[in-house]
Amino acid sequence: MTRGPWKKSSYSGGGEGNACVEIAHRHPHIAIRDSKTPTRAVLTFPAPAFLTFLAALKAPAGE
Repeated sequence: MTRGPWKKSSYSGGGEGNACVEIAHRHPHIAIRDSKTPTRAVLTFPAPAFLTFLAALKAPAGE
């Protein structure tokens, strides 16, 4: 698996900005981790499934 750099959301919480998740592209998957505990568990999803998930989050309610 190719290791991509971790990226944090621009919507991270105040202060140190560590109240969110980070993602990394690890072809052919997307890895997700908790930015407060980056050395703990990492979840991985196939990239197409993750993109479908993001599209559902962005869709207006009721669609």
